[in-house]
Amino acid sequence: MLRIINKVMVAIACSITCVGLYADDSSLEEVTIIGSKIDARKLSGTAAVVDREQIKIENANDINQLLKTVPGIYVMEEDGYGLRPNIGIRGATSERSGKITVLEDGIPIAPAPYTAASAYYFPTTTRMTAIEILKGTPLLRYGPQTTGGVINLVSSPIPDELGGRLSASLGENSEGDLLLNYGGRVGGFGFLLETTQRTSDGFKSVDRFESDTGYEIEDYLIKLSWKSGPHNVLLKGQYSEETSDETYTGLTDKDFDADPYRRYGLSKPDQMNNDHEGYLLSYTYEVSDSISLNAKMYRNEFARDWWKISGVGKLVNAANDGDLVAQGILDGSVDKEGMKYKHNNRSYTSEGLQVELDVNAGLHNLSVGFRSHEDDMDRFQPQDVYNQTEGMLVYDYTISPSGSNNRLEDSEAISFWVMDNWQINDRLLLNLALRYEDVESSRREFSDKDRTVLKSERRNDTDEWLPGASFTYDISDQWQILAGVHKGFSPLGGGAKETEEPETSVNWEAGLRYRGSGVFLEAVGFVSNFDNKSENCSNASPCSNEATSGQFVTGEAEISGMEFTLSTIQEVGSMTIPIDLMYTYTSAEISEDNSESGYVDGDMLAAIPENTAAARIGLIGANGWGNYLVFKYTDWMCMDLGCNRSGSTKFDRSEDLVTVDFISRYPLDFGGTIFLKVENLFDEERIITRQPDGARPNKAMTARVGFEWNF
Repeated sequence: MLRIINKVMVAIACSITCVGLYADDSSLEEVTIIGSKIDARKLSGTAAVVDREQIKIENANDINQLLKTVPGIYVMEEDGYGLRPNIGIRGATSERSGKITVLEDGIPIAPAPYTAASAYYFPTTTRMTAIEILKGTPLLRYGPQTTGGVINLVSSPIPDELGGRLSASLGENSEGDLLLNYGGRVGGFGFLLETTQRTSDGFKSVDRFESDTGYEIEDYLIKLSWKSGPHNVLLKGQYSEETSDETYTGLTDKDFDADPYRRYGLSKPDQMNNDHEGYLLSYTYEVSDSISLNAKMYRNEFARDWWKISGVGKLVNAANDGDLVAQGILDGSVDKEGMKYKHNNRSYTSEGLQVELDVNAGLHNLSVGFRSHEDDMDRFQPQDVYNQTEGMLVYDYTISPSGSNNRLEDSEAISFWVMDNWQINDRLLLNLALRYEDVESSRREFSDKDRTVLKSERRNDTDEWLPGASFTYDISDQWQILAGVHKGFSPLGGGAKETEEPETSVNWEAGLRYRGSGVFLEAVGFVSNFDNKSENCSNASPCSNEATSGQFVTGEAEISGMEFTLSTIQEVGSMTIPIDLMYTYTSAEISEDNSESGYVDGDMLAAIPENTAAARIGLIGANGWGNYLVFKYTDWMCMDLGCNRSGSTKFDRSEDLVTVDFISRYPLDFGGTIFLKVENLFDEERIITRQPDGARPNKAMTARVGFEWNF
């Protein structure tokens, strides 16, 4: 961290999109990049805010389910709980959320955003007070991923008065959730203490073993603040632990049809253990009513060991092709020697210093920013070898890590951005943006567990200028047009070779907005053109060439589509009826033949559905009793690039899925609320993914009841 501090004594900027960031005493503790839903509907880019009210209404503890109601977002579910989400936005595909920028309170929160961006850690959704999604040119304020969009998770703010919040629920499969916090302000001092506790036995069953398939999560947060005149200081600390009995092992299609919630006994030992701790120190100086300076120092540490069986996908594929021996091994009726269970054991650190300057100069809102960042990954992955004998698993020996299982990766990055929000006249707002990224990365692989023998070494140095421009023009008091273009960038990661180039793109958007009395309508088209589209390879999302680390460049590609949003509130007698509709159409294809990769013009890209849609309809009585239906649709998607080619099979793609959730909330006289939520009301069962080792299902119909109270 001292090295970072020595590098950076430069003023840096809060973006123009930080609407009202320092508007009142509590704003320092609630770090937003957009603000409210109203603010999102005015930007010279497209944005959405899943606000406190929606989170409360849907009582969602799964980030996937909340984001499915936002246009332009693609979600590839995996475990049914959203513990390790796969989220894509427009031109950024969804493999382990590694192509989007994920922030918590405005700070990068991926385990190692430059070295290893794949989100094996994702903040606990239940402790968030808002989720902001930013697309288009304004996202150049944030990074490192600047192609499709940014997600900012806003944690609970320090309340203005002493008080707290309690939210507790119980459901099927021994599912339990608790959120409890307490805090407030006394003079210039403020504090917040918070904990989130989550548990479930899981909705699947393991062959031959009485074993849970759920999780236990505990998360703790503390915030301390101090304000004196123009000076604001915030200290935030967070710690969480997770144990989840999760696996990558899926099913053959025949076994899925018979029981989608079955797990093969081979996967019984599979378990993820991880812990995360994060620290943020923020200082803001209000120089004047029009100038503010902010400095943030942050550090995040994440360690995980996902112990799970390797190579089951080959058995599943063979069984799908009719191999009875492979099916017998999966069923436990055929003995098998030499099965490897790898400790996917990795630790990450991410730290940086960011200084921001925001100047309101009449017609111009100027923002300048600088960030110095370092992150790294330590991968040390031994493999335990077991034999399956008469359906039981018997330990044999351990293989020491070497090569790709024993390596260090790291990155150092300098980022600079400048933005000008120029109100040219009463109708025309122009946004000019420029970002610079300079990234140095390296990887060292070792042949021995003591790391005395270097097997191989790689280095890469990349720098990119990322310009952008966008505007809004008010046709009338209700109608507005918007358009923008910016250059997208996705860093290569710690395993990049010296000759490799990062993924870059040119991203366009244009649309129309209507803001009337009780009605909001937005329709936006988008296009992303890539010279060198790439896939992030991981065990969770193997690349189309079957690689599980590094990147796979697939060549020129185009991702284009249309987003549509409609929100309205209708009054019928004493009833209030809020309605929110969303639809996204996307075409994602290789745009030119690539002899090196073997892909051709028209091959569909992986992990992007052609159609997604959502609807939320409420019925709220005069006494505040609210009942809501939430509909979500996700089209099928390719598991590997080119699944639309002639000769491809159903094993190359997922299945489309429609779910309906029902929520009922009844207010109590003393200020509390009781609620009932039924997820997947009609118990739809679909193959939501086949990556990496067979067909896996969405979450079954489950019900839970709960209680909320602000005190």
